[in-house]
Amino acid sequence: MEPLFGVVLGLILAVASPANDSCTCATNKWAVCAQDGPGNCTCRLAGSDHPLDCSTLTAKCFLMKAEMSPPKEKRLWRPPQGVSDSDGIYNPDCEDSGAFKARQCNQSSSCWCVNTAGVRRTERAGRSLNCSELVRTRWIYIELTHGRSPRAFRAPDVAKALTRLFESRYKLNPKYIAAIRYEPPLIQIRLHQNKKPRWDVDIADVAYYFEKDVNNDSVFRSNSKLSVSVNGDVLVIEKLWIYYVDEKPPEFSMRQLAAGIGAVVTVVLLTAAIGITVLLVLRWLRTRTYKKFECKEMREIKATSLE
Repeated sequence: MEPLFGVVLGLILAVASPANDSCTCATNKWAVCAQDGPGNCTCRLAGSDHPLDCSTLTAKCFLMKAEMSPPKEKRLWRPPQGVSDSDGIYNPDCEDSGAFKARQCNQSSSCWCVNTAGVRRTERAGRSLNCSELVRTRWIYIELTHGRSPRAFRAPDVAKALTRLFESRYKLNPKYIAAIRYEPPLIQIRLHQNKKPRWDVDIADVAYYFEKDVNNDSVFRSNSKLSVSVNGDVLVIEKLWIYYVDEKPPEFSMRQLAAGIGAVVTVVLLTAAIGITVLLVLRWLRTRTYKKFECKEMREIKATSLE
């Protein structure tokens, strides 16, 4: 009876093992998945109780919250106490849909308004700050440079390869890629999305996934390194810049702008003052040298006449 029981148990484990292995989230390595029924796999993100749709990208707000959550396994995470008053990663407040809440605050009761990409668009203030709406980021400009290649790339080939990458890896509909310009080694990608239908990915999420890939910190479960091929040659991305343009201009006060202009004016005035001082000193030295030479010459003339 015992050998028969062992065989049956082994068969059960063998059948259950592949099911457990298949219960993963391909688009998010931070997802925690569990088999909660026959053929039913539910994945949730650390720091959030909301179930994930692993057939598409995870909302950027949920991703940032997961990055700020304490570790639950042996993996490198950003510590919660590492939050600082900067425009980098922070622990955001998210809507149930995964969208950022219009107002974000940190542990020191400092609050600010953000756009749909989670980027700050106002000065920091207290908790009395009112953010009436979540302003949409409708343009995203991506600039990158690439390394040397055995052969020169053609602009149409680069555009085709990047369009294929954004469509296949990030599920972005090509209609949201407004333009791709290439002037070696600079590549400029312009994404445009006035409104996001429920079935399409958000360009802000695409930009975040792409940034993670370029920085070798992929969000995908496979953690595969980003590889872009242009006619068989690898396009090695070296530097990346991302700019966000909202449908409404940012609301930074003139006081901050005036402070910035004042700093620039101060630097210009100091530079001019130093330049004028240097010129005056050089002129004084040149005049002094000329007078010394003139006096010496006069003494020599007098000495010659006396002889």
